[in-house]
Amino acid sequence: MNKFVLVYCLFLSAGLVLGQHQHHEGMSMPGKDMPGKDLPKKPSSTRTKADTTKPMDHSAHAGMNMDGDGMEMKATNYGLTMDTTMGMTHSLSRHLSMNRNGSGTSWHPDNTPMYAYMTHPTQKGWSYMLHYAIYLRYTGQNTNNPDRRGNGRQFGAPNWFMGMAQRKVGQRGLFQVRAMLSLDPLTVTNGGYPLLFQTGESYKGQPLIDKQHPHDLVSELSVSYSHAFNKDIDLYGYVGYPGEPALGPPAFMHRISSFNNPDAPLGHHWQDATHILFGVATVGFRYKWVKLEGSTFKGREPDENRYNFDKPKFDSYSYRVSVNPSPSLALQFSQGYLHSPEDAHPDENVTRTTASILHSKGLGEGRYITSAVVWGKNNNDANENSYLAESSLQVDRFAFYGRYENIRKSAEELSIPFDETIAHDHGKSYLINNLTLGMNYRLAQRYKTDLVLGAQVTAAKPDHDLQTLYGTTPVSGQIYLRLSPSLMTMKTMHRMNGHHSH
Repeated sequence: MNKFVLVYCLFLSAGLVLGQHQHHEGMSMPGKDMPGKDLPKKPSSTRTKADTTKPMDHSAHAGMNMDGDGMEMKATNYGLTMDTTMGMTHSLSRHLSMNRNGSGTSWHPDNTPMYAYMTHPTQKGWSYMLHYAIYLRYTGQNTNNPDRRGNGRQFGAPNWFMGMAQRKVGQRGLFQVRAMLSLDPLTVTNGGYPLLFQTGESYKGQPLIDKQHPHDLVSELSVSYSHAFNKDIDLYGYVGYPGEPALGPPAFMHRISSFNNPDAPLGHHWQDATHILFGVATVGFRYKWVKLEGSTFKGREPDENRYNFDKPKFDSYSYRVSVNPSPSLALQFSQGYLHSPEDAHPDENVTRTTASILHSKGLGEGRYITSAVVWGKNNNDANENSYLAESSLQVDRFAFYGRYENIRKSAEELSIPFDETIAHDHGKSYLINNLTLGMNYRLAQRYKTDLVLGAQVTAAKPDHDLQTLYGTTPVSGQIYLRLSPSLMTMKTMHRMNGHHSH
């Protein structure tokens, strides 16, 4: 365990230190990059041209002015940002950057890079955005122990697609519609894809063990409305069928630190598994860089029919406190009461508690570092905690990434048989350490779309009692091609608005 922790902590620490010691990227302005109060004052009619070659790296109130007359710069306590009065903004605030959008109503850091296609507002005021990722991959699990449990291979294609439409309403309102689809039931089968030590949900009446379940064809259909009392205060409502309540960090497929890794975390059902629930209603309040929100929702996870709409209920609830103290950081603490979440255990309720720290920082043109530290816990067993640390470093065409997990799972969760080899009681839990390291390379970029070739390897160190079933150090690996939108840059936004670089 110590070796795993040491290797990954060195990897993560190096990324955080490097990110914190870089200048604020994304815009190039004459003079010092200082808070707005130290900037020379200019007439309001003066426009300042931004460096359009760098990644979008916004601060707390970033956005776009797409009124056909360039991008207007303004100053805040965090430095130079772009005016948010005209173009697409955050889903739930006219005064926050769209870069802060997470899954559901969660927050990313404002410096989070974005991979998406986006249009400027139409004559009727609508803006549109599309995110997606398709991983055409071959995966092999526990390959060094072909006669042990969890050995599995699959050629498949995990994927997701998210589209959103947004428009301003009057002088203070903001309306948004969002949809997320996944073809996982077709491309990784209804039984899911092989993933060593993964648990959660069921198929054909049996719990899924050493497999990750597919996502539903329709994973989100939501509407939201936000009212800005002023630039510092928002009140909003969000309704989804299906949707995501205020519980946990941004879901793993939407966390930029997890973007290069096609696999779900082993702690998914301790941290962010509520991102697809059939019946969600959330109310939230923002004051400056702090947000408080509460949700009521259906506690039961989706059934194994991935093409239908489950019956909506509102039998569970949660709350979340989010804090973005700087453009590079997003923190959250949340807790939820889930009524009968697992179909296999209908009489069991769960109280889930999570906390997370997300970090994003631009390092220059086409370069950034993103990281996440996540903790999640279900109340079923006092010893069952899940810890995750992941980081991704993008350097032009190359990306280097890693994920370390430390999690305890019960004998029942893993369906461990009781015999002479592994003696246990019903409440026994087993410690699992998992380390993934990977890299990828952008092969081609056409029409604002990337084709990326990647590979990763995972080494696990399970509890001694599990080694009889899984082996001493199970090793898994995969190679993949990823298709996704290209990184959005200031240059991209400038051209989208009908301007050309000089």
